[in-house]
Amino acid sequence: MSQELIFDSQTSSAKTWASWLYLAHGVSFLFTLGALSFIPLILNYIKRGDAAGTFAQSHHSWQIRSFWWYVVWMAIGWVLFVTLIGIPFAYGIWALAWLWKAYRLIRGWITLHNNQPI
Repeated sequence: MSQELIFDSQTSSAKTWASWLYLAHGVSFLFTLGALSFIPLILNYIKRGDAAGTFAQSHHSWQIRSFWWYVVWMAIGWVLFVTLIGIPFAYGIWALAWLWKAYRLIRGWITLHNNQPI
């Protein structure tokens, strides 16, 4: 017999918002390499407070940290790229940053839908 979790309206709303924001980050990531991820990022900051006390709060923090670390690694790639000597390293850093961000979005989304904090 499966046990179904019962959520109050705050938890349900927080989970729904976190899910949509994972999707928004993912769409931005796929189509603009994250250039438009600042839009769901702003909503993560706004909705994180509303999710306080729920497992979804950790997902907002996870998405926020994922965004900022991705920006850091992309910036490091750009610095290497403009030095010309570092161009091959820049492409490597960008590729690793892309894979890392994809992993973070997928892992977070799966964990959210398993009703667990991350």
